[in-house]
Amino acid sequence: MSELSVNHLLGIKYLTKEDINLIFETADHFKEVINRPIKKVPSLRDITIANLFFENSTRTRLSFELAEKRLSADVINFSAASSSVKKGETLIDTVNNILSMKVDMVVMRHPNPGAGVFLSKHVNASIVNAGDGAHEHPTQALLDSYSIREKLGEVGGKKVVIVGDILHSRVALSNIFALKLQGAEVKVCGPKTLIPKYIDKLGVTVETNLTKALEWCDVANMLRVQNERMEISYFPSTREYTQQFGVNKRLLDSLDKEIVIMHPGPINRGVEITSDVADSKQAIILDQVQNGVAVRMAVIYLLASKIKQ
Repeated sequence: MSELSVNHLLGIKYLTKEDINLIFETADHFKEVINRPIKKVPSLRDITIANLFFENSTRTRLSFELAEKRLSADVINFSAASSSVKKGETLIDTVNNILSMKVDMVVMRHPNPGAGVFLSKHVNASIVNAGDGAHEHPTQALLDSYSIREKLGEVGGKKVVIVGDILHSRVALSNIFALKLQGAEVKVCGPKTLIPKYIDKLGVTVETNLTKALEWCDVANMLRVQNERMEISYFPSTREYTQQFGVNKRLLDSLDKEIVIMHPGPINRGVEITSDVADSKQAIILDQVQNGVAVRMAVIYLLASKIKQ
């Protein structure tokens, strides 16, 4: 059987196109498993996984935990809010203490960019990055690409626009890496203040007119405005942002084709998309959530098979 070229999933930029194909083929198998009456397989009965979340998360944490349990792994959940980190313990000490309990893999979300890379150099376990600051969120990008592939047949050659707060979004960066690697065309759209200065270096183009962006694309991935990462105001008001960059049903219906609408969640209904768009047949938001479990099962399974060697 093929195997991943990496021992950790730290970011999409470390993966090859073959890695992504392997993850998707494995996810196809697990998607079939999680749609059976008995949704578990004994693949990782001898693997222990620790979920370390130093930032709030609902969907990602639950999705990883469910993926691990579907594979029959032993799971430890760690929340920084109620841990010794609050007493000043370092990241390496925290993780080494957990690893001394014979943990094989660590799934970590951390507010600092590069935390996963740093950890992978200092501890003896497989690391999965579940989001590091405003840097990368690789499993989200993988499940987004997997959902596009499922809906449209393939990712290569498709036109994808990422709309919203590109500057603070780890989802945007990981998606750009993943989509470009698979041969998709990518545009970003949002207020100029929320577009990183040198984004064109990543091989994407900028469109500040939302209607033009939607007329161009096959898929629109709508991002929320990440107010929790903003120390200053990047646009005059939420109302003005919505008027310029919010997608509503009237705008979708005015296009001369049907496009696919995605959202990594959590959705701010009525800001970046209205409820009638989020709940429409063009939206594959709930498919993304379901696919997230299958893709994370695939990632964990493929990394665990390298540990077993």
